[in-house]
Amino acid sequence: MKSIYKKVLIGVLVLIAVGGAVAWYILTEKFSDTSAQKADYSVNATDFIKEFEKSDSLANKKYIEKIITVNGTVSEVEAADTTANIKFVDSTNGSYIIFAFQQQHMAEAKQLKQGDKVSIKGSCSGGTYSEILGTEYISFKRCAINK
Repeated sequence: MKSIYKKVLIGVLVLIAVGGAVAWYILTEKFSDTSAQKADYSVNATDFIKEFEKSDSLANKKYIEKIITVNGTVSEVEAADTTANIKFVDSTNGSYIIFAFQQQHMAEAKQLKQGDKVSIKGSCSGGTYSEILGTEYISFKRCAINK
């Protein structure tokens, strides 16, 4: 009887150790610099927004977690002390793309001005239609100015 308890206890301890190792890996994962990665797609901002408006479920399947270069005109810069978000807005309906920049590229993002034509590379988080705003919004993470 004691050997069964020993085996169960050892099994539980091994599972806890493996679970802890997996959690540690996920929580401390570092992403490579987006500017050094090859883009899976290169798109025009207006066409990209229209593709999500047509069918955000199909567009999400195609683009989520892919590195995408988006070319467009800066509509808005939301800069704070530690963050910077850049928006490309479709002026016909208010739908937009919002880019959150990696820490090492924050200074470049904060220098952008409304009306600047720019190419931004980032990981697409997906698009969603907002019933409240009546617009499609597409978000990006880990962004960098594409040079």
